[in-house]
Amino acid sequence: MSPWRLLLTRPADECQAQLPELAAAGIVARALPMLALKPMAETPVQRSLLLDLDRYSLIIVVSKTAARLMIERVDQYWPQPPARQLWACVGPGTAELLADYGLNVAYPEAGRDSEALWALPEVQAALAVPSARVLLVRGEGGRDWLSEQVQGRGIALDVLELYRREAPHYLPGEIAAELEQAAINGIVLSSAQALEHLLRSTGIDWPEVCERVLLVPSERVAEQAREHGARRVHVLKGLRSDELLASLPAAPEAISFT
Repeated sequence: MSPWRLLLTRPADECQAQLPELAAAGIVARALPMLALKPMAETPVQRSLLLDLDRYSLIIVVSKTAARLMIERVDQYWPQPPARQLWACVGPGTAELLADYGLNVAYPEAGRDSEALWALPEVQAALAVPSARVLLVRGEGGRDWLSEQVQGRGIALDVLELYRREAPHYLPGEIAAELEQAAINGIVLSSAQALEHLLRSTGIDWPEVCERVLLVPSERVAEQAREHGARRVHVLKGLRSDELLASLPAAPEAISFT
């Protein structure tokens, strides 16, 4: 049995899929989602973007949710999905969904963030074609770093927002009580927004909550956690169960206080 007892904070369906995988590895885990993802109704502008998919040299899909919803939309309008352009994403889970649909996919083997995606040679080649055009598929109000990089190169960019993120409501003290009851010693956070929702939801209990190890997807999120007072932060290789298990330290005690 692993000494780790984890709190999972991804959307509910992703937590439920991961719980038995972690249990099989001897890790006790509980789920308290910090994000709920709600599909958005399609607008005429979005429909126009979908009908013109073949004009893009690069389509960037930021998450598995964006990939699932995008595939559903493409199915509505394209008997055969356009295969000429590059589809880029951050993680292998998103890449698998897109590749299984028959798309030409690239993702970074090392790094699980926008910076690693941007550095891919395939992405840079797609940006260098004559009259390059980029479609960014994401949730409402996503991080603007990729948009800034594309526009900074003078390349035409369209943004297709398919879902919105909402923060589930928890009663005061509810999260701290769950952590104490389940003897949680590690909290898995999937994004900066999940961190923000945890911080806001725990309120006055945050100083106690963040004494546990925060397991985060990137150094950027780790730095934000430290800015909010977290002193034991560990960057994971990825959020899939195999990646989490491969990068999880032997015990919580291996993560020293900073």
